[in-house]
Order: sequence, then structure tokens, then C-alpha cells
Amino acid sequence: MPKSKRAKVVHLSKTDKKGKELSLKLYADVQEAADNYQNIFVFEVENMRNSYLKGVRAEFSDCRLFFGKTKVMAKALGLTDADEHLKNLSRLSKHINGNIGLFFTNREPQEIIEYFSAYSQTDFARAGITATQTFTIPAGVVYSRGGELPADDDVQLPHSQETTVRKWGMPTKLEKGKVILDAPYTVCKEGQTLNSHQTALLKLFGVAMAEFKIEMKAYYSTAKEDVTEVGAMEE
Repeated sequence: MPKSKRAKVVHLSKTDKKGKELSLKLYADVQEAADNYQNIFVFEVENMRNSYLKGVRAEFSDCRLFFGKTKVMAKALGLTDADEHLKNLSRLSKHINGNIGLFFTNREPQEIIEYFSAYSQTDFARAGITATQTFTIPAGVVYSRGGELPADDDVQLPHSQETTVRKWGMPTKLEKGKVILDAPYTVCKEGQTLNSHQTALLKLFGVAMAEFKIEMKAYYSTAKEDVTEVGAMEE
């Protein structure tokens, strides 16, 4: 494995004492991992969920995964030829922007790429994401799945939730203890940016529209001392 270049003093962004300590620890941990693993991946996360990221860490317990301040991670790898931690490692830093993390592994790159190409987890949407489908609740008695299941296989929405769904925008009313809609109500339309009331209704009716995914963007091989873009490989 290539030897790391001589350690240099690096001035991190101004922050409070605790924040600075965390940044320094992240910086040191990234450089230590670079010295101990054969491949360093840059990955991008879509619809971030900590619980799923924790599951990925458990699945790859023999690897190291960092999801922290991108500027600190980029500086730890090196931003130029002059300050890069390993030869040509600064070429990986240009991929560190956005919702990005670092994944260190001794496993074969193709194994990692294939695993994450097939990996995804569906979850409930959060405000600000785009609706992947149109969801309309039919008129009449409102059921817990909002018409997604036949009435015989579903249960009526509890009357105690009528005020809540009305607060979230549904024009409901109570009749003899049943939550009623006089006309179909469209919670969201495909392609629409969701707000907090819409996401609350979607979660209540069990409609999941968010997909947690990890996309490998590029990786550095210590054996080759070079960076490979994953997209270029797949083409």
C-alpha cells in the first residue's frame, strides 16, 4: 500500500471548540482509514434515513463509512496534488459535494458497486420531495388505507382522527361516528412537491413514496493509485 505523504498542519473552518474537535477527529479518522483500506468510494445518498444507514454499517462491519462534513472529508483526502494524503487521491475530492459520504473497504470494487446498484429501501416521504404517484381518497366512509385496499379487507379510520385529518386539509365530517368525505379528495399529484400536511396524510394512510438509495460515484484504488468513475464503468 502506498505510503501517505508527510502530515501537514491543516486549518479547518472556524467553529466552536466542540465542533472543531469533531472536525479534527473526522479529519484524522478519514486519513487513518485511507492508510488501512485498499479502496475508497465516494457515495451519494438519496432520501437520507439514519436507520437505513446504520443497517448498511452493520452489513459492512469490516469496512468504514463516514457521513460528515464534506469540506473536512475533502481536506483530509487532499484538494490538490500538493496536499493530497496519497498519490492522486485529490482526484477523488472533486466528487465530494452535496449529500456525500466516504466508504473505505478491502473488498473488490465490483462487489461493492453491484451490491449498492441493487440496494434500496422504501420509506414515507418528507416535505420537499416530489410525489411519485397521484393518491386520491374516494368519497364516502374513509378507511385506514384510503381506498388502497378493498373495504372488506380494511378498517374504518377512527373517529378520533377526524379533526386531525381535517387540520391537514381533508374536508371530512363525522356522521354517526364515521369519518366521511362528500367527494373524492386528492392528497397529492404525481410530480408535485409535497408539503408537511400532505406527507402527514400519506404516512397516516400507509403510502410510502421515498426511496433510500446509495449511489457509488467514484473510487480510488491504492494499488493503482488512481480514481475510477463508476458511471464510466457502467457505460
